[in-house]
This record gives sequence, structure tokens and C-alpha cells, in this order.
Amino acid sequence: MIAQSIRLLFSCYTIFLIIRVAGSWIPQLRQHNFMRFISYYTDPYLNIFKRIVPPIGGKIDVSPLIGFLILQFLEKIILNFLK
Repeated sequence: MIAQSIRLLFSCYTIFLIIRVAGSWIPQLRQHNFMRFISYYTDPYLNIFKRIVPPIGGKIDVSPLIGFLILQFLEKIILNFLK
């Protein structure tokens, strides 16, 4: 039951990250209330990686990719710990 809840939380946050990345490609969505909500919860996490790895060539932001990888890694560690 706890493992299922953790999987659900990580899945929801991953979906938030996907929406955040996709929404960043559409300028009209940036000011939409839903995107502000998503950004409010995802930007602090992504900013950690933006400080460590700046955008490549000043334009290509790899922080979401790093964020996805770290999120998957943390989920696996936590779930293995609960077994």
C-alpha cells in the first residue's frame, strides 16, 4: 500500500514535469493559470539542476532530463528500501 502511494506520487510529479516541459515550448501557455500552477511545483526542483548544469549553448535546457533521471533513481531507491 505504501509502495503504491509512492509510485503514484512519483508518477504524478513526472506527469507535472512532462506538462511543464511541453508547456515551455508553447509561449501562449506560459501565462495560463494551469501552467503557473505546474511551474510553481516543478520549477524549484528543476532550478536545482539549472544551477548545476547551465543550458547548453545558452539555449538548450537539460535540467528536465536530469530531473527525470534523478526522480526515477530516487523512486527506485525508496521502493527498494521498502521491500
